[in-house]
Amino acid sequence: MEMRPKLLCPSILNLAIDNIREEVEKLDATDMDIYHVDLMDGTFVPNFGMSVRELEMIRRVTDRGARKLIDCHMMVMNPHNYIEKVAQAGADIIYIHPESELIPSATLELIQMQGKKTGLILNPCTALERVKDMLPITDYVMIMAVNPGFAGREFMPYTRQKFIELNSYREEHGLDYHLLLDGGATKEIISDLYHNCGVEGFVLGKQELFFQEEDYAACIDRIRAY
Repeated sequence: MEMRPKLLCPSILNLAIDNIREEVEKLDATDMDIYHVDLMDGTFVPNFGMSVRELEMIRRVTDRGARKLIDCHMMVMNPHNYIEKVAQAGADIIYIHPESELIPSATLELIQMQGKKTGLILNPCTALERVKDMLPITDYVMIMAVNPGFAGREFMPYTRQKFIELNSYREEHGLDYHLLLDGGATKEIISDLYHNCGVEGFVLGKQELFFQEEDYAACIDRIRAY
């Protein structure tokens, strides 16, 4: 199995609103790859996350520094209504849930029209069959290993098979989408999925990155070595 470089994606939802700028500046000085920003409408999931204002602020901070990528996880109903605004705010990668749209493929095409990378998010219960036809126009596929809308949950073991299936499908059909995990990313899970299941990207939360004794740079270096 070809080993792709790891993509380490700090989840900004773990930061307190009143010190996001300072913490993003610290993260920007590390070897992390992609900021992960959750937008929630309180309808598709029962919580609220970051806003477009925070997305714009992260864009300004990283543009003055390391110019990292930013992804936007759209946990909203009818995300096509927000694609242009999110793209203008600075997202490089825009993820949608197939369940959130009547015609999700049209929303992926809308993301492409904005010059951004397309992303699909699969919930723990989303079947591969539901998204197969969209994979040729998808740049990033992220699997939720926890139910969406809640931080700090444990990895659901049965989702491991989904990563194996999506990696096999990618290889069998000559596709090149990135495969990522969102939820429950511990040392053991990261190591297993990276070395055995073809997963290269990991959304990082409290388990390995935030609220640790080490600083962000040391945490990122440690995780990259898993």
